[in-house]
Amino acid sequence: MKILLYLPLVMLCLLSSVSAQSGRRIQGMPTPSPTPDVEVTQSVAEQRKQNEIGYSESAPNAPRSLIPRERQKDEKKNDKKSDKNASAPVSTTADQTKTEGGDDEPIKVETNLVTMPVSVTDRNGFYISDLMQKNFKIFEDGVEQEVAYFATSESPFTVVLLIDVSASTELKIEQIQAAAIAFVDQLKPQDQVMVVEFDSSVRFLTEVTGDRAEITKAIRKTRYGGGTSLYEAVDRVLGKRLKKIPGRKAIVLFTDGVDTTSVTANYESTIEDAEESEAVIFPIYYNTFLDNIGLGGGGVMSSPPILSIPGSGGQNTGTTAAEYARGRAYLNELASATGGRVFRSESTPGGLTAAFESIAEELRRQYSLGYYPANPGKPGDRRQLRVRVDRPRLIIRTRDSYIVGK
Repeated sequence: MKILLYLPLVMLCLLSSVSAQSGRRIQGMPTPSPTPDVEVTQSVAEQRKQNEIGYSESAPNAPRSLIPRERQKDEKKNDKKSDKNASAPVSTTADQTKTEGGDDEPIKVETNLVTMPVSVTDRNGFYISDLMQKNFKIFEDGVEQEVAYFATSESPFTVVLLIDVSASTELKIEQIQAAAIAFVDQLKPQDQVMVVEFDSSVRFLTEVTGDRAEITKAIRKTRYGGGTSLYEAVDRVLGKRLKKIPGRKAIVLFTDGVDTTSVTANYESTIEDAEESEAVIFPIYYNTFLDNIGLGGGGVMSSPPILSIPGSGGQNTGTTAAEYARGRAYLNELASATGGRVFRSESTPGGLTAAFESIAEELRRQYSLGYYPANPGKPGDRRQLRVRVDRPRLIIRTRDSYIVGK
């Protein structure tokens, strides 16, 4: 009998609870949404502001560190090199002339068109591919610029496969080759590739070519060696090869980020080169820390130990936790300076091959924007960039600055 008396009370409480919850939803409690697969760099306040106004805007990338110059002799060599090989503005069109000769010959640039790659996704990571030139605005140092150049994802591009073949890759070389070939297979027939390997030296296995058989053969020729001249490899590709090639271009850099043998280029000089370049850089990071200290089992792109393990009396370089941290910072800065991003296989289902596939997908979906600066500025000036799209709730990734060429 008591149970019968309590039943109405229990039902009343349940109805009140449901009614209260329903009331909270009506008042605007948002339904939980899945975490986006892409990095959102805008603050919550900025997102709300853009949603209300009806546009989306690129956000500043992570601040780049002020790294001291490398050894004094490196600084002097780079100063002489800068005087000899005057670098171009951030981008150029086909209005170029060059003298006959090798890589060391200067290139004369007749225009100061600034171009940048732009990736646009929704907050779930899906690419937006139906935008037109009228949907974009560019701002330099807060001043709107006229969009003078626009290319869609249908435009062909040139990609450099820059592969670290130092001794630490000995057990991974076949995996690297297979993933690189799978990447090339996803490119369009009109896209072109250059294959470059580096250990203590830098070797160009192909020039820019669309011949898939030649590209595959070059990738399979990669063999590990000693030393790592990462900085010199980046310097040669950016400053002496890609600078002469018009159109969209990218570097896929496969490395652990640790340099041990570069002499004529360093961390800071190549970051500056990247900021002056129009190429977008996608580092694929793999970690060889455990292998290099003799513990093994680190695996491709596995995470290093949190505690620093000192090197054995300073006999070798590239074996301390500090050097690996510096290498990861270097790759992050290369990507940030050019509008790319770093891939790590442990956070990508499918591992290394999936990382290459993600890069190929992004390159197929990118836009390219360009403008002639209203105020050209002086060599060495840093200009801040923002790109705006006239649609809300989008993620826009591009470079956030560039350095006016010398």
